[in-house]
Parts: sequence; structure tokens; C-alpha cells
Amino acid sequence: MALSFTLSAAERAWLGRLARQSIALAIGGSPVLPEVSDFAGAAGSREAPAGEHPVLRRPLGAFVTITCNGALRGCIGAIVGRAPLAETVWRMARAAALEDPRFPPLTVREWEQAALEISVLDELAPCPDPARIEVGRHGLVLQYGGRSGVFLPQVPVEQGWDRETCLEHLCAKAGVPHGAWRRPEARLFWYEALVFPA
Repeated sequence: MALSFTLSAAERAWLGRLARQSIALAIGGSPVLPEVSDFAGAAGSREAPAGEHPVLRRPLGAFVTITCNGALRGCIGAIVGRAPLAETVWRMARAAALEDPRFPPLTVREWEQAALEISVLDELAPCPDPARIEVGRHGLVLQYGGRSGVFLPQVPVEQGWDRETCLEHLCAKAGVPHGAWRRPEARLFWYEALVFPA
């Protein structure tokens, strides 16, 4: 299992600027760059930045995570890409700032101190054996009894969890019984992601 895509340093930087522009406009702060039209998605455009960048047009999933002073302040994403990556990053950045139900909308003052991280997700695949999950490499999705939970690859690393502890916390996040990931009717998926600061 390996990533089916790459992002150059320039493409990562561009997505980072795009996400920051989206949030700044959503909360009424000063835009990062003066011309919104420079960015795909700002006006509903699906155009990539200057030149051909096929990966930015590819329908990949993405999460945008906002932290303030090291504490989570918002995280929203699309596990499955249904729109071009650039458009998804634009929408998820705004949603992370304003629509995470765990937090009130991000304020301009908080945004001035916030850090941003983007996770671009590869396609989901059924996990053939939970013993093969590598902490820090594989993101996980658990579906059981009509409920689901998801962890980005970096979550167990940040929390200091081993593989089994991560799976138990995934059950808790999904709101399903302890150990549900072991049950035959559970559906466990894994994926890899490219994670970078914005």
C-alpha cells in the first residue's frame, strides 16, 4: 500500500494559501493574498493554478485541521473525494473554521494565532488484517451497526496510542461497543494520507 499521488512543494504551498484565503474570507479577516481570483474554488472555479497540475483536479478526500496554541480548534474533512482536490480544500477549510460542531466559530483574533494542517487522503480500501495497521502511516475508518468513525494517520501518534488502543478509541468515536472492530460484521477500512502544514 502506497500513495497513488504526489504533491510538489509548490502545490502544497498553493493549497496552503488557498485554505488560508478561504478561512480569512469566511471569518471576515484580512485575506492572505490580495487577489481572490488567483485561487481555484474562490469563485467556484475548478481551474488549477497557472500551468497544468492534474493532482489538484483529482477527486481526492481532504481534511483541514486548525489548532490554537497546540489545542484542536476545528477539523472537518471529506473522506471520499467527490470534487477536485482544490475545491475540497477550499470548502473544508471554511467548514473547519465555522462548522465543526465541537467548537464555536473561529474568531479573527484566534485566527491570527492559529496553525493549519492539510491532510490529503488516498482512496479507502478494506483493511485485510488489523495486525498490519502501522501507527502513523494508516488512517482508519470503522463502520458498524450504521455508525462510523474516522481517524487521520497522525491522530494515534499525537495521542501516544498503539494500534489496539487506537482501534478501541475508534470504536468510542463511532459510538459503538468496546471491541466492535473485532466483530465479523464490522467493516474496517484503511488509507494513507499526505499531511503537511499550511
